[in-house]
Amino acid sequence: MNRAPEKPVFRFAPSPNGYLHLGHAYSALLNEHAAKAVGGRLLLRMEDIDYTRARPEFTDAIFDDLAWLGIAFEQPVLCQSHRFPAYAGALAALDRLGLLYPAFLSRSEIRGAISDKEKTGHVWPRDPDGAPHYPGLERDWSRQMRAERIATGAPYALRLDMRRALAGLEPLAWQELDLETGETTRVSAHPSGWGDVILARKDVPASYHLAVTLDDAYQGVTHVVRGADLEAATSVHRLLQVLLGLPAPLYHHHRLILDKEGRKLAKSAGSTALGDLREAGATPEEIRRSLGFAPRAAASVA
Repeated sequence: MNRAPEKPVFRFAPSPNGYLHLGHAYSALLNEHAAKAVGGRLLLRMEDIDYTRARPEFTDAIFDDLAWLGIAFEQPVLCQSHRFPAYAGALAALDRLGLLYPAFLSRSEIRGAISDKEKTGHVWPRDPDGAPHYPGLERDWSRQMRAERIATGAPYALRLDMRRALAGLEPLAWQELDLETGETTRVSAHPSGWGDVILARKDVPASYHLAVTLDDAYQGVTHVVRGADLEAATSVHRLLQVLLGLPAPLYHHHRLILDKEGRKLAKSAGSTALGDLREAGATPEEIRRSLGFAPRAAASVA
């Protein structure tokens, strides 16, 4: 882990599994705006853990789009695909604490287990994204039982035993920063609402939750400025910071850019890419103005 930075450190961390759209542009420009306002540093990180979806052409397009917008980032750019040993080390540390277990149920098996409970009138908990909590049937298996099942080659996910992870901890919270006033508000964290979250899979070295938490600490990030759709996930990140002895940055969860139907922009929804807007004749200045930023400049936020 790096030493405490002398200047505030911001980061923009896209996933190269598709082309950037206006929502990404807003987040990148807001990070640029906030970093300049406080004399801070601006980093770029490629969150390319998902090698089945991350592609070099998407990475190249991200660099092209950001350069076109006129956003400069410090070099070198960190790629999560270079950080696999660090993720493995963190998982080993959590395992030594007795907080991980391999979970083997498929999605259909999870639905079946939950359906049986709900038929008896039991209301099954769901996480902030609407996914049902994992039943945790393997939570108390012995290490020998786990090893024997893994040896069969069965697919599995490494899940955090949330109940054990929270045992004995004081209530968790994070500091939410108002970029305009510089004031912070204490926001209570509720990681239990996520159930036994996945931290890695048999063939994927880390989940978003684990990787982003470790990488923000490794890069000395002091200000995490990201979309409001990730605010609930911050509860999990605060818990991991406590469990792994990592520093807690300030957070700002910004508004989302919506389409004409009021839905958030998303790669999976086929939202118009910045490259398409550029080819249609849009200029960087027009994009900046449309998102509320001065062309090629940033006013003070504090």
